[in-house]
Amino acid sequence: MSAVLGLTDLFELAGRIARDANAEAPRLRMRHLQADGAATPVAVFDSDGAAPPPEQTRCDVLILPPSLEPPIVSEAAMPLAGWLRERHGEGTVLASICAGAFLLGETGLLAGRAVTTHWTLAAAFGDRFPDVPLDTDRLIIDGGDIISAGGLMAWTDLGLKLVERFLGPVVMARTARMLLIDPPGREQRYYSGFVPRLNHGDAAILKAQHLLQANEGKEARLSVLADEAGLEQRTFLRRFQKATGLTATDYAQRLRVAKAQELLQFGQLPVERVAWEVGYADPGAFRKIFLRIVGLSPTEYRQRFHA
Repeated sequence: MSAVLGLTDLFELAGRIARDANAEAPRLRMRHLQADGAATPVAVFDSDGAAPPPEQTRCDVLILPPSLEPPIVSEAAMPLAGWLRERHGEGTVLASICAGAFLLGETGLLAGRAVTTHWTLAAAFGDRFPDVPLDTDRLIIDGGDIISAGGLMAWTDLGLKLVERFLGPVVMARTARMLLIDPPGREQRYYSGFVPRLNHGDAAILKAQHLLQANEGKEARLSVLADEAGLEQRTFLRRFQKATGLTATDYAQRLRVAKAQELLQFGQLPVERVAWEVGYADPGAFRKIFLRIVGLSPTEYRQRFHA
């Protein structure tokens, strides 16, 4: 509900800012639609007052909000997914926030298209929609006719993105300043942690993962990991990537970076010492790997998240 009502306020404020600057600026009209089973969604709120008749409910953008409940199951989503495909075919932009991406996925419109959702839902989304490229490092992905936003509170980023599209960048920036929120440009990976995939069913690879977890990625030699798994090295590399979605090297680097994030957030050690503590003798190499995975330098990360 915070997303539904918050977006309504954000668009209302943006409209006022636009009209103050230019009386001829376009107006943003908001409706809340409610779906009940297989019935066609109906408008239960309209910012212009009385809801329009059903034949006049076409809109420029349909936003699928997040939920505090688990993602919608396929059976419940089917009627609404068909309705969304029809709206998309009429030119409506479809946008999702957080777990709303699961309903978007049920439309069948995402095959081969990059989308994002909350990083904790990545494994479940990948299992359910294996043909959809998922990028949970990004907070928002604007594909033109389909937009997805990552986290529960990413409705602020989506709202500003849509304000920029319809009212321009100046109004968007003024709206962000008025609400004291960052304009679009953040990335979800600033906030996400490394959640290894452990339920893949490959017992041999799981042994290697347990070894990596125990030493926080510091012992990542191929010979050691393959011996732990009881596999020939080439077989180990192939099965490790299939099971975890990562190479063994990348897996170990993410474990090290996760430990470094903890040390930077809750400790006072200089960056060079943090690099040494997580297994990097070269602070420069550590900084490059940290930036690639997190999207911020170690110093920027500490400035932003230090407890």
